Amino acid sequence: MSRIGKLPVSVPAGIDVTVENNLVTVKGSKGTLSRQFDTALGIEYDNGVITVTRPSDDKRMRSLHGLTRALIANMVYGISTGYSKTLEIEGVGYRAAKQGKDLVMNLGFSHQVIISEIDGITIDVPNPNKIVVNGIDKQVVGQFAAEIRSKRAPEPYKGKGIRYEGERIIRKEGKAGKGKK
Repeated sequence: MSRIGKLPVSVPAGIDVTVENNLVTVKGSKGTLSRQFDTALGIEYDNGVITVTRPSDDKRMRSLHGLTRALIANMVYGISTGYSKTLEIEGVGYRAAKQGKDLVMNLGFSHQVIISEIDGITIDVPNPNKIVVNGIDKQVVGQFAAEIRSKRAPEPYKGKGIRYEGERIIRKEGKAGKGKK
């Protein structure tokens, strides 16, 4: 039995869940998320608890069992609490600012890098060297943060660029100097 898949997902008060032909819809004060899951799995919701069952023990069903339960748990957590990713900007003259719904970054290029918020995502800039991406969908928040990071990924020699909070960049040693031939 799957260790993850067999765990029930408890739904906090104030969140409505509907399950119809394995289309799970989660509604709350932060918004609505819905997702279609494989019809071979059994998804049941009663008394504030969502349970996922599988019909057999073949490899595909075992894989889908844990995945489905994890995705449903992420949906419930996103609607109740929400997800956020924090990015740090490091480098001389590198900074970010929020202008309306746009994130404007100076990253050492000859031009400013401008990224607009998308549906379901909010961007906060508490200080010029920190960007916080918030949203209810874990996958969308992670993807959007990765797109921001890709505009200037941290380089290994001086560590300049955009990194996730707490990310450790393995530094390389520069040229050791001229050697004799």
